[in-house]
Amino acid sequence: MGRIAHGAVEEIVKILCGVKRVEDPDQKIKVNPDGSWIVLDGINYKPNPYDEIAVEEALRIKEKQGAGEVVVVSIGGDDSVTEMRHAMAMGADRGILVKVDGRVDSDAAARLLAKVVEREKPDLVILGRQAVDSDQAQTGQLLAEYLGWGQATFAAKFESLESDEEKAKQPGLQVQDGKVRVIREIDGGLEVVDVQLPAVVTTELRLNHPRYASLPGIMKAKKKPVEELTPAELGVDTTPKVKVRKLSAPPERKAGIMVPDVTTLVEKLRNEAKVL
Repeated sequence: MGRIAHGAVEEIVKILCGVKRVEDPDQKIKVNPDGSWIVLDGINYKPNPYDEIAVEEALRIKEKQGAGEVVVVSIGGDDSVTEMRHAMAMGADRGILVKVDGRVDSDAAARLLAKVVEREKPDLVILGRQAVDSDQAQTGQLLAEYLGWGQATFAAKFESLESDEEKAKQPGLQVQDGKVRVIREIDGGLEVVDVQLPAVVTTELRLNHPRYASLPGIMKAKKKPVEELTPAELGVDTTPKVKVRKLSAPPERKAGIMVPDVTTLVEKLRNEAKVL
């Protein structure tokens, strides 16, 4: 995979990150009258927040090593270049846009990414754990399966495998015997996973806080290369395996009521709300 060996420790030469263009979840979302999808008129878009965390972690690994390349990949229309430029303004080196009209399900996205990975041959793929538009959290796991790679999902921390003394000499993530250590968030605690490179890692919210793009970074990003590919060039059929039958808005909240005293409140909580 092109890693540079330094005794038992190696460097991660190339990291590939996914960057998805998503509807801004902080705005009011309305469902189309026919329930086919949400109303897109006037919608604002932004990079998927989990993907920003993935890019930030890739940049930190590169900076700690003092070398390497961070490549960002997006699947979508021409507008997706905006989110890729944001990642490049943060510090990513170049971008790859797989041009697709319409929505792509997790399986098609994973198969497209697998073809890009085969072309790029990265040492590590870091993706957001999920996209905030559909919240399926499947693409990273599917990608690892299609590639036959190890995976560590919901990563809360990267950690070196060396002793504390060795970590003090070389702070930051180090690859030991071709492996990296990932601390995963699981129900009820944390899990430590030593994963063999090349591997797929998906990011949890607590992994880091993404940096703001600086003005010089924004100016440099405009000149960074973006390669365009199509599903046909990659040999992938993007016909969705998962179809959205219908969307519906959540029911409106009922107005609250005033109660005269604590006794009435307890009675209603017990007999009507059924929470006591």
